[in-house]
Amino acid sequence: GRGMTTVAHCPLPADMIDYSALRLFKALIALLFCAVTSASPAFAQMSEVDMVAMAAHMEMTPRRLPTTADSIRAMGIVAELRTAVARYRDIRVAEADGFKMFAPQLKNQRVYHFTKNLWALENQFRFNPGKPTSLLYRKDDQGRFVLIGAMYTAPKQYSAADLDKRIPTSVAQWHKHVNWCLPRRREKSRWVETKNGRPVFGPLGVATREACDAADGRFMKEVFGWMVHASVFASDDPKVIWGEHHMRGDEMMDHGH
Repeated sequence: GRGMTTVAHCPLPADMIDYSALRLFKALIALLFCAVTSASPAFAQMSEVDMVAMAAHMEMTPRRLPTTADSIRAMGIVAELRTAVARYRDIRVAEADGFKMFAPQLKNQRVYHFTKNLWALENQFRFNPGKPTSLLYRKDDQGRFVLIGAMYTAPKQYSAADLDKRIPTSVAQWHKHVNWCLPRRREKSRWVETKNGRPVFGPLGVATREACDAADGRFMKEVFGWMVHASVFASDDPKVIWGEHHMRGDEMMDHGH
């Protein structure tokens, strides 16, 4: 249909085959989760090999010992975020305020990201606990959206010390996507290319510039900026609130489907 591109039976809106940062990121993630939820039984769930491959494309802030001040500051962020976004428990209110679903063509996501572009831009310049980049939802058994928390983002050039000023790195581990090999422009059909049974491109592909060059790809040291989830409505336990369960790389998949 008009405005759609299909790569190995994975449909993508045409404007997502674009190399601007946000659209590129959306296209890559959409392709990944289309692939892992495809008809092939081998991709029904991410394997241990997939996890290792995904880890090569992730950079995480180092853990440091927590202090009482860290805990108090993190609790303050949680309290402010809960108050600020509580009205978005009603998904219609969030959408009316400008939040749009990330990768809506992917069905049965485990966690749905609704992003507000203005707040995403503000996150690049300042940290406001009450203005996260995205809201995080899950669907209940009746298919209704349930607000579980939010995602903050930060510039990719930030150091661990910079990120610690926003949210204590002793409490939360920020992460960013790194070392991706992409097909060259106008070579969309290569997205699903494999070598020795493994993907060449994207978040499960080769992870070095040398391997990417050998595949005649385009290497990107950093794909997007830093990000961290705060599941403030999922629990009162800081380990659950700031837990990086989504770091498995399959946060948008529902393994029950």
